[in-house]
Amino acid sequence: MRRKPELRGRAARLARLFPAGAARAARAPFVLLVVLLLGGGLIGLLVLNSALSEGAFKLDDLQKETKALTDEEQSLQRDIDAYSAPDALQRRARELGMVPGGDPAFLAPDGTVKGSPSPAPADPAAARAPLAPEALLGTPAVPPVPGTASATAAPGTASAT
Repeated sequence: MRRKPELRGRAARLARLFPAGAARAARAPFVLLVVLLLGGGLIGLLVLNSALSEGAFKLDDLQKETKALTDEEQSLQRDIDAYSAPDALQRRARELGMVPGGDPAFLAPDGTVKGSPSPAPADPAAARAPLAPEALLGTPAVPPVPGTASATAAPGTASAT
């Protein structure tokens, strides 16, 4: 066996600061620490990967919902464009019994009339004007009898009861 050489002077004083004998570091705590660090890292990566996958699924669902809502918006916009087209407006106005207006007149800021107004031309289709809503329902339109509760009094007058 090999013997340690004796230390002298400064080296001897420094050697007294260290514990005597061959000190070996315990391996079990170090191995346990390394295993815990590796296991914690793997679990952390697993949680991070799961969170990213969940976010990707949510993003995919939101993109599908956005596409469906965009398609619905475009469909509704096409409907609006179809209803607001000039020919559709004219057809609907005729169905409601409206006729094209005559020449308009305008009032200037000073109160003078500019232009010569003319009434709307007589339209044979106007003779077939649609019925009033009461006639469509089949209930006769009877005006309220004065002096009943449903009659309205003119402002400033008292109703006689």
